[in-house]
Amino acid sequence: MTDIPATHKVMLTLVKAEGQLEVFLEERPMPRPKAHEVLVKVLATPINPSDLGLLVGAADMGTAKAGERNGLPMISANISDAGMRAMQGRVGDALPIGNEGCGIVVAAGENPDAQALIGKMVAMLGGEIYAEYRCLPVQMCMELPDDTDPKDGASCFVNPLTSLAFTEVAKAGGHKALVHTAAASNLGQMLVKICAADGLELVNIVRSEQQAELLKGLDSRYVVNSQDSDFMEQLIAALVETGATLAFDAIGGGKLGGQILTAMEAAAVKRMTVYSRYGSDAYKELYIYGGLDMGPTQFTRNFGFSWSINGFLLTPFMAKAGPEVVARMRKRVANELTTTFKSHYSQEISLTDALKLDVVQAYNAKRTGDKYLIRPHG
Repeated sequence: MTDIPATHKVMLTLVKAEGQLEVFLEERPMPRPKAHEVLVKVLATPINPSDLGLLVGAADMGTAKAGERNGLPMISANISDAGMRAMQGRVGDALPIGNEGCGIVVAAGENPDAQALIGKMVAMLGGEIYAEYRCLPVQMCMELPDDTDPKDGASCFVNPLTSLAFTEVAKAGGHKALVHTAAASNLGQMLVKICAADGLELVNIVRSEQQAELLKGLDSRYVVNSQDSDFMEQLIAALVETGATLAFDAIGGGKLGGQILTAMEAAAVKRMTVYSRYGSDAYKELYIYGGLDMGPTQFTRNFGFSWSINGFLLTPFMAKAGPEVVARMRKRVANELTTTFKSHYSQEISLTDALKLDVVQAYNAKRTGDKYLIRPHG
């Protein structure tokens, strides 16, 4: 492994038994790839909401302070008793962060598949990517064209594959329309383009007029602002037109998920020709896949008796979907990397910047359209 340093920096998150979170950089020995592994110099890695769930967890970031650990930057914050109960399983374990990223393969094990990737630009999935280098199995990499901009390859997996997974769920269930919240996000914009190409109707729920205008600029037909006084009337009207009975919710907490189910039931009742005291027989599905609102999820049971509420995670979906479906999804992402699946970033920061107090507070605010990209080598 010539010209590769002996050590590299990795970002770790630690929950301490005394009720404190520490997020810090640590110098670690350079890993050496086994037969089926490659060593990747990480050039770009995004900060996704799923990364923040591990990075800060249930800590009270209003108490966060900047410091140092072994001469490298660190952020510490208090954790409430409720937060400690939620994170009890990780107490005492310093966990690496970063679900996905992009970089160049600089060394590989003797396996021919691994050797074939030396010098190639790859997208990576598999965690531990908030680091200067990452050693991982070949199957966790996706080869990209040599001229790929690392920031285009950095978000190849989580958002693109999640948005494609939503449409796979819709098609498998015979749905011709779906509902999506936080719809102006990078993932939401991808979903708009996928649905348009695949002939699926999409009802987009946003939280501001600026977000609504952004999606209308992408030729979205149905855009509903949850802050409007007539939000429910608009939503029901969109659901009557589209017939959508499938929804994916990135918010998680609050009343929005329940409002969507209520609106689906109201739209279904309008289509009924015979009254039933049990409500409609339209089967309504709500998947919660995010936690932009960490408060309690609230439902008012006024959406009949034919419904389900589930959680959604990409990795279990891919395991259930099988290798053929996943291979098809990955191929589509690679083919449409700079069009359908192009991500946009508001800020690019270094690993050190990522542990500056004001920067942490900014990306932890999880504002739609305010996405951060880490460049580990500056």
